[in-house]
Amino acid sequence: MRCPFCGNVDTQVKDSRPAEDNVAIRRRRFCPSCGGRFTTYERVQLRDLVVVKSNGRREDFDRDKMARSIRIAMQKRPVEPDRIEQMISGIVRRLESTGETDIPSKAIGEIVMESLSRIDNVAYVRFASVYKNFQDADDFDKFVSELRPGAAAD
Repeated sequence: MRCPFCGNVDTQVKDSRPAEDNVAIRRRRFCPSCGGRFTTYERVQLRDLVVVKSNGRREDFDRDKMARSIRIAMQKRPVEPDRIEQMISGIVRRLESTGETDIPSKAIGEIVMESLSRIDNVAYVRFASVYKNFQDADDFDKFVSELRPGAAAD
């Protein structure tokens, strides 16, 4: 593994342990050249997934890109980082288990929203505001009103 600090390719593993409910291996590494320490994660990848965008463009699925958007939605929320990682791993497993290699971006967005709604409503609304491209306060108001209990009775 290449050292992210100095580029040395001869790094050493100092510690390995299971992570994310035993679906990944966390490795602490040390670079003898610069003394840098860093962490890597090893995960099983069942198949190469391709995201099909709404305009038809295709790109390789990037777990880190999805995780970044989820973490942005979860910023300053009272949710443990381990719980967020479990959710991300669960979403990836769900995508891989569909049996399809081409996954529409809309399907990924819906799965992420479904997962966020079970964990934190604020993060759910934050993610939805970007995913559904809210343009003004009325969009937020309409979306949030649908979340409130008894909204159908009003």
